[in-house]
Amino acid sequence: MALWEYYHQPKSVEAALTDLAQYDGQARIVAGGTDLLLELQQGRRAPVAALVDITQIPELREIHLNDDVITIGAAVTHTEIVASALLNQRATCLVESCGVIGGPQVRNVATLGGNVAHALPAGDGTISLLALDAQAEVAAAEGRKWYPIVDLFRGPGRSLVDQSRELLTRFRFRATDTNSRSAFKRIMRPQGVALPILGMAVWLEFDSDQETIADVRIGLGPAGPTPMRAADAEAHLVGRKLRQEVLDEVSLRTLTEAKLRTSKHRATQAYRQELIGVLVQRNFGIVSQRIHQTEVVPEGIGLA
Repeated sequence: MALWEYYHQPKSVEAALTDLAQYDGQARIVAGGTDLLLELQQGRRAPVAALVDITQIPELREIHLNDDVITIGAAVTHTEIVASALLNQRATCLVESCGVIGGPQVRNVATLGGNVAHALPAGDGTISLLALDAQAEVAAAEGRKWYPIVDLFRGPGRSLVDQSRELLTRFRFRATDTNSRSAFKRIMRPQGVALPILGMAVWLEFDSDQETIADVRIGLGPAGPTPMRAADAEAHLVGRKLRQEVLDEVSLRTLTEAKLRTSKHRATQAYRQELIGVLVQRNFGIVSQRIHQTEVVPEGIGLA
């Protein structure tokens, strides 16, 4: 049985939406195809009438900085993100998270938009976008609209974006500056494909004294049905200095917010609960170090 009948390669967002519309919900967007094509081949998704390949749309393949706001096209690959000097310097957590996705062959074709659109709670790039407080642009027949990225997730594999009629086009977020930095760390199973047990991204901004926390964001997953922000832990940190007792409380509050469970593919609930404190210590230690040094270099690209 054919997995699809027609294959389109539009050159603009508008053309992609037109291609989707003619199949009345029976077409799907494809970019890297590292998730969708496997699902079709393995019978976990029914065959479709058409695939609409968005990799030939120029605006979806670009990375820009304008007025300290970084914009990334949804069809930018993980390899392109890791290679970007701009993102290495001013969105470090995103580089680190995209650098541990799959292997080189996967990263060469898989896209940031696909990572988000698949809406899995373990999406590494997604977790960093949460910490960066990113927005996502969705294009539909009625026009384009920006959404807080956290609003896109409806449950495991369920997204606000209707991929048979709508298109995820771009992401935007504020670049880090002198008083702010970010980091991502993941603990994963070592055998075979590196399956994440737990990943965390942290974005931290100090006041001008570079001691008092002005703002902070913590992205975490998989720790529930959707990628999550540890909002209570974030609120506890604002206005405080990074001290061990403060980080201990942050770990406890993050653990309370997270909905961790035992997974035969990842680890036991108890083991994953222990990892919360480990990831808090690692991420905040790295971010603080990065803020207090002149040259910021990503650590652990491609490592656990």
